[in-house]
Amino acid sequence: AEVQAWWHQETGYVPITTAAYDLSKKQGFYDTNPGTDTAIKQLNLNTPTANSKGLRFGNYVQVRDVINEEMEAIWSGAKSSSDAMDEATKRGNVLLRKFERANK
Repeated sequence: AEVQAWWHQETGYVPITTAAYDLSKKQGFYDTNPGTDTAIKQLNLNTPTANSKGLRFGNYVQVRDVINEEMEAIWSGAKSSSDAMDEATKRGNVLLRKFERANK
């Protein structure tokens, strides 16, 4: 929990375990850094349901790869940022529609 709490406090990312959150709270992190627990409170606002538990993003790995490929095209100068993001959207949507058809 110590490493996770440190990581959460240093990066600003949401703590990945309850233990890291509890330790950060015990250390007074949220008292000395007001507002840093807003995302955590929002994530815990409602009781989880079958549709809100976990990541629900079909073909996530493939979509992430598409985004990475298009970002690389931007960094290398092969595409403009606008063209690459348009292409990422197009390719991502194809993958999402494929997932939807397979999981009706």
